[in-house]
Amino acid sequence: MCLRPPDSPPDSLNDAAHGDVAILLVDSEEPVTGNFPWEHVKARPGDGWDKPEAATDDHLHLMVECMESWFLADKEALEKFYGQGFKNNSLPAKPKIEEVSKSDVYRGLKDATKDTKKGEYGKGTHSFKILAIVDPAKVRDAAPSADRLLKHLDMVLR
Repeated sequence: MCLRPPDSPPDSLNDAAHGDVAILLVDSEEPVTGNFPWEHVKARPGDGWDKPEAATDDHLHLMVECMESWFLADKEALEKFYGQGFKNNSLPAKPKIEEVSKSDVYRGLKDATKDTKKGEYGKGTHSFKILAIVDPAKVRDAAPSADRLLKHLDMVLR
């Protein structure tokens, strides 16, 4: 599988070896515009990415609005990770996690974690440890973008 960091230009399809699956997974940063992921990253100020000639919509997947939105689908995992002092009720309560703004997600995580032994949520410090323990089934149920990604991965890995 050929995965590229978000700061790499989205034109690395030609670098993939035969049999590799090239997928660019990025935060949408805001509500998704357009019907297709490439339309969103083309239209979004600050991105303006053109779809590479060889790319399809299966090559680009969006975390809406940010990876941390997925954490809201499994608040029990957050509570387990942070332990004593974690304030679950400080997190946004919308069942449709993709409708929660990025700023509300980050504010909720900050408020929920500030009194824990691990301290306030930190993207570099905590994000991937939390991502490793959230239940993918809960994320899939709560986030259509995650469901799309997981369906695609299920298809290509079979």
